[in-house]
Amino acid sequence: MKEAMFFSKVGGKKVRCNLCPSNCLLNEGSTGLCNARKNTGGILETLTYGKVSSLALDPIEKKPLDYFMPGSHILSVGTFGCNFRCSFCQNYQISREMPDVRELSPSELCEAAGNLNNNIGIAFTYNEPIIWYEYVLDSAKLAMELGLKVVLVTNGYINPEPMELLLQYVDAMNIDLKAFNDEFYRNICGGHLEPVKETIKAVSGKCHVEITNLSIPGVNDSEEEMERMCMWLASVDKNIPFHIIPFRPMYKMTDKPVQNFRKLIELQRIAKKHLNRVII
Repeated sequence: MKEAMFFSKVGGKKVRCNLCPSNCLLNEGSTGLCNARKNTGGILETLTYGKVSSLALDPIEKKPLDYFMPGSHILSVGTFGCNFRCSFCQNYQISREMPDVRELSPSELCEAAGNLNNNIGIAFTYNEPIIWYEYVLDSAKLAMELGLKVVLVTNGYINPEPMELLLQYVDAMNIDLKAFNDEFYRNICGGHLEPVKETIKAVSGKCHVEITNLSIPGVNDSEEEMERMCMWLASVDKNIPFHIIPFRPMYKMTDKPVQNFRKLIELQRIAKKHLNRVII
């Protein structure tokens, strides 16, 4: 294990994690909501440093990033854990469960990325990269030195100070804007909408940003909500690429149907009233 960044001691051996807006208050021996950060003797430690669960060379469009070096490939890497608890999670086997992992140092990861043909860099993805913060930061710094691109595929649920530091070493981000109402975030994800909006505003214009919305039938796919979401995104940047992704039954939402293609077309029509780049 490795000592984590962004925590404070709160009397005795209690600590508060200040990485994301959950701001977990942890007694000695307790683990945060993300299952990746633990209070050990009054010191917050990261449980994921160098522990890789998933590794693959992907097309950049799979992130999805359609407007960042299209046609290229990127080495994609993930660990385990997440600071959300989305009941529709597409990668719950690593975000909510404990998968098999292998050890891979930042230098080994960057060396692997640099030795691959047609590879532009490293994408931290599959599970939430924010809770892997120390490893991502160390790897991103080294990747920049080696001329490799760094991509985050993230839920955007991070406090401003750690985001500002990490952003110096990030070339592109895809941020998952899961809905545009706080009730959805509270009841289905275990978080809040406003910090995600703040992250989008903070990183827009400082690196390449694209937004993804997973459209779930009868849950977050109303025309009114899409209108409000895209009006707000347009107030940040009308040219921000916006991906509407069809829901497929997964994890704890197997009772919901696959999203109807006609519905996606209608949502795209609404989004295009406000944004210049809408992809389904």
